[in-house]
Amino acid sequence: MPTLAETVADALLDAVVAGRYPAGTALPPEGELATAHGASRLTVREAVRILRATNVLEVRRGLGTYVTPPERWRSLDLLARTQHGAAVPKLLLEARRMVEVGAAQLAASRRTDDHLAQLRAGVEEMRAASEAGEVDRFVEADIAFHDTVMRATGNVFVPFLLEPFGALLVAARRQTSSVPRIRDNALAEHARIVDALDAADPGRARDAMESHMNQTLSDLREHVLREGP
Repeated sequence: MPTLAETVADALLDAVVAGRYPAGTALPPEGELATAHGASRLTVREAVRILRATNVLEVRRGLGTYVTPPERWRSLDLLARTQHGAAVPKLLLEARRMVEVGAAQLAASRRTDDHLAQLRAGVEEMRAASEAGEVDRFVEADIAFHDTVMRATGNVFVPFLLEPFGALLVAARRQTSSVPRIRDNALAEHARIVDALDAADPGRARDAMESHMNQTLSDLREHVLREGP
């Protein structure tokens, strides 16, 4: 149950996202906000503090409280709210492509037999979850598969590159994995990635992960977003 200050902060954020308070403009005076939201000045002050903590707002001494540009915000969840609903999964795929295609290429020359065993087990877990219609189980196995590819690079920094997107990636995967056809396509793509890594072929592994990203985008557009040709 959110506090009143959190509720007011959320309402202020909605107003910022909707453009009622554009970046670079000042919020109305504290008293005016208190009246508008049916809250005390103290509650409004706390709501502003909450948004200042993620850099959505900043206090300019002697001038007031101003809205900062979204690119300066320090919360991915809040930043995602500035995007049109259909844009978020596409942007996440762009970010994944930039990291995971290169990771697969590197992993092909560094993966161990243990990595390969984990990847094969992951595909079978995804298959079992898909057949049982267990979307959350499928998503968990899918995420673990990709984490294994990242760790198979042998670079300790690579697995952390997508970590900040964690909750957003889970939500995006749940959205797509709820469609049986998409799960079938994902299984086929993941199997190709394993084969390429097993062959220790960097170029083939890169192409397999690129193919997976392309298939995911195509499935997203066709089966989830229902975009036309």
